[in-house]
Amino acid sequence: MEARILWADDEIDLLKPHILFLEEKGFTIDTVNNGSDAVEMSRENHYDIIFLDENMPGLTGLETLSKIKESNSSVPIIMITKSEEEHIMEEAIGGQISDYLIKPVNPNQILLSLKKNLDSKDLVSQKTTSDYQMEFRQIGMQLNDRLNAKEWTDVYDKLVKWELKLEDSRDDGMKEVFAMQKKDANTQFCRYIDNNYRAWLQGDEAAPLLSHKLLSERLMPRLGKEPIFLLVIDNLRYDQWKVLQPMISEFFNVDKEELFYSILPTATHYARNALFAGLMPLEIEKKHPNLWLNENEEGGKNMHEEELLQANLDRHGKRDIKMSYNKVIKLDFAKRLVDRFNELTKNDLNVVVYNFVDMLSHARTEMEVIKELADDEPAYRSLTVSWFNHSPLKELLKKIAQQGIKTIITTDHGTIRVDNPVKVQGDKNTNTNLRYKVGKNLNYNEKEVIISSNPEDIMLPKENVSSQFIFSKETDFFAYPNNYNYYVNYYKDTFQHGGVSLEEMIIPWVELSPK
Repeated sequence: MEARILWADDEIDLLKPHILFLEEKGFTIDTVNNGSDAVEMSRENHYDIIFLDENMPGLTGLETLSKIKESNSSVPIIMITKSEEEHIMEEAIGGQISDYLIKPVNPNQILLSLKKNLDSKDLVSQKTTSDYQMEFRQIGMQLNDRLNAKEWTDVYDKLVKWELKLEDSRDDGMKEVFAMQKKDANTQFCRYIDNNYRAWLQGDEAAPLLSHKLLSERLMPRLGKEPIFLLVIDNLRYDQWKVLQPMISEFFNVDKEELFYSILPTATHYARNALFAGLMPLEIEKKHPNLWLNENEEGGKNMHEEELLQANLDRHGKRDIKMSYNKVIKLDFAKRLVDRFNELTKNDLNVVVYNFVDMLSHARTEMEVIKELADDEPAYRSLTVSWFNHSPLKELLKKIAQQGIKTIITTDHGTIRVDNPVKVQGDKNTNTNLRYKVGKNLNYNEKEVIISSNPEDIMLPKENVSSQFIFSKETDFFAYPNNYNYYVNYYKDTFQHGGVSLEEMIIPWVELSPK
């Protein structure tokens, strides 16, 4: 370990044994005996870390800390003092110290503090890599088993947590190993869905919790007992929830976190309508023909969510529930919603649909600047965090917590970064989604897609006698043979939804209680 240290202490001569000990470990040490010299030295030289005695004549340690941070805010500073007074510790912590040691200190204490502050990233990276190596084989063995729906959510939960841990690792080789394992998991998962999804919708007892049953099983039993905010963030993947969780946990405790399955297609038109209606799309078309539009019909496909939700409440005997429904698609509406918060507290149920994450994925496709800002999944998650930190949604959640109101966060489907084009042909009425196609004259390679020749088998409307659905798998996306190069260049490495993958289908339901 090699690093350059500045050590300021008015009794620096008494610390000679400590300095010799560190020099033997490979450190370079510059010493001063007062705060003014420490400030000047820190401005003239680069230091990897600075030790400051708190009780020095002239400039105190806290005053020296403040002046050093004015010119170099990022340098780690370790405060060393004889005093254990709480206000000094609080002032030092407020001044952004990296560690706090009480005299007398021994060389090993100092060495430990240096390792923690200088080598922490390397040490954490090494520990993460080692831990993942141990679990890699276990996950691999699980993937070779005949997993059920619950076991698949457990595997995906592990993969997401390892992905987030490895994100900060400096071991690129291990990241490649993880990417291969995640790809293998998605391959196996797509086979699982192909083999089981139809049975789930035909009454299989092994069926997991799906979009159309979510509210009846998780929300309806709670209504009328206490006010609830239901926040549906469109297109929110499980990994995105996990990076938002630490910020939301400033205001809320997580009472329950579980993963459920989006229906197919994993697209807003189908998945969110099913979630609010408590019905599969085929059932919505039959029960509420005036509230459903098929792919080839003109008009917005999600214009009747409030009516579908109200009908769902009525069927469950919740007709007297006072509800508000709010769809946020523009910043000014989001701000007005926060301003109207007191009005919302009078309701039993407030539903807020937030479309930002969905818009982010589409913007990433359409706008070059967003592509550059979110050119991979870590950057995509980072952009989500940045948005949340500066969004009216954060202010809304803060207000909800202050009022002591229970809150639920969920979504309708996830999204996946696509990179492999798959050729498909269809007539002029074929829909434009890149992850699923519906039509009557589709031409494709059967090995590359998941097929539903009879949409009614998976509870989807059948627009005509010969119409069928096909779904793309893993990181594939559909491209037309004519204009093929355009499709490939334009859509490769964009985030899409509608098909079959862990990221799109396995999504979070989170119950929160205010702190």
